[in-house]
Amino acid sequence: MNIEARLVKELKDVSGAGMMDCKKALVECEGNLDEALKWLREKGIKVAARKAGREAKEGAVTSYIHTGARLGVLVEVNSETDFAARTTEFTSFCKNLAMQIAASSPEYVSREQVPAEALEAEKGVYRTQLAESGKPAAIVEKIVEGRVEKYFEEVCLLDQEWIHDAEAGRVRDVLTALIARIGENIVIKRFARFSIGS
Repeated sequence: MNIEARLVKELKDVSGAGMMDCKKALVECEGNLDEALKWLREKGIKVAARKAGREAKEGAVTSYIHTGARLGVLVEVNSETDFAARTTEFTSFCKNLAMQIAASSPEYVSREQVPAEALEAEKGVYRTQLAESGKPAAIVEKIVEGRVEKYFEEVCLLDQEWIHDAEAGRVRDVLTALIARIGENIVIKRFARFSIGS
């Protein structure tokens, strides 16, 4: 199938993927731009999964100080090589990530870092709130699980919506896409958020 260059360029602009990957995606999806974008995202997830086991000992510490100097963030993002850490894409991601942390106030990088006792305390609050609802125990547990998912979306950085582009999905999705484009494992290691008076 012959794919027009303007379609390849349009997909590249939307996805950030390489020209050859965009062309391959369009060929696979018979020129359908939406399907090709979906195909690239799925491929990105597979690439990220393959790279997840690799050690990421290089990277950068990025800072963000909000206007008025009353709020600041430090975030450490690791990559496999120093070369990747110096790319424009990597540094841009780190800066945007620091702004995300400033705006959204996460407490943890991932849900695996949430202490078991904190999670059980949250579940206990939800169960207490639902105790007098008269709903069956199985329904109460389903509601509790749904609220726990919402809790993760509030307190876990990787589960938060990406504030810079709603269509990009969650922080996890943006990170996965970056791993696929750069071709290295990238890990958000840790962060600290400082706010005057809190």
